[in-house]
Amino acid sequence: MFKGRRFDQSVILLCVRWYLAYSLSLRDLEEMMAERGIAVDHTTIHRWTVRYARTCWSVSTDAGGA
Repeated sequence: MFKGRRFDQSVILLCVRWYLAYSLSLRDLEEMMAERGIAVDHTTIHRWTVRYARTCWSVSTDAGGA
């Protein structure tokens, strides 16, 4: 699913999970990643959310999450 992506799977899933779970803005996430030394644009995070939100949601509900 993540083959050929520029960013590591953990970064993608972390951004999507934080966006869904904590209602952070895309620009907030962009800034948070920059503080960790990861240069990612807010539009990229939006594309990840559109593409992987369903996957993240099903993983969290299978694990007993919200």
